[in-house]
Amino acid sequence: MEPATHKNRPFVALRALRGLLADPDDLPKAFTIIDSLPGRAPQYLLSQTQRSTPGARLLAAKPQLANRLSDRAALRALPEGSLGRHYLEFVESQGISAEGIAEASEVGGRRPEHIPADMRYLGDRLRDAHDLWHVVTGYGPDLVGEGALLAFTFAQTKNPGILTVVLLGLAKFDSAGRADIFAGYRAGQRAAWLPAFEWETWLARPLDEVRAELKVTQARYQPVTSAELRSSGVLAAKPS
Repeated sequence: MEPATHKNRPFVALRALRGLLADPDDLPKAFTIIDSLPGRAPQYLLSQTQRSTPGARLLAAKPQLANRLSDRAALRALPEGSLGRHYLEFVESQGISAEGIAEASEVGGRRPEHIPADMRYLGDRLRDAHDLWHVVTGYGPDLVGEGALLAFTFAQTKNPGILTVVLLGLAKFDSAGRADIFAGYRAGQRAAWLPAFEWETWLARPLDEVRAELKVTQARYQPVTSAELRSSGVLAAKPS
């Protein structure tokens, strides 16, 4: 019998989608949608990783990226202008952490207990690297920035749950915001394959050097927040 893998749960995704429509900042709901509509993305992620030399190294060693990103003293000791220092500045300016994203994914996601170890490891690593993708691409944590980064991520991972969240964003934005999200998708198509990138060995390198290695150009776009959408009437006001 084949080992258990991710299953599609469309009704779970639909309930989460309704919640995310009301509050696009609800990160656990976004994780619920992504986790409930995996399609064949986990298998694709694993096969692509196994084919690459750095990916094979990752699967053999299974370094824990979250541990490195949680060591803020070590990140602060890295050279100014390095990927690690830019990452630290990003998460501290936003009041977020690798642990916080992991907790949100545990609240919102539900994966089978017995999926293959390599597949589980890659899913966790992709989650833990999310804010590194923010730093490298230049997309911020606002709604357009998140939407564009998810479009970038969909281009790389083929995950239909991610596409669902992207399409939700497209419905909320004006033509400029939609153009920015489509630009994120095209950037993801042009870039090197980030899921197998050995982030740990590049944290001390200059950010520009990392971008060149990954074939990524810093994004230029107009950020949009949920507060701005509420003030313009696109989103309903939050219940008091």
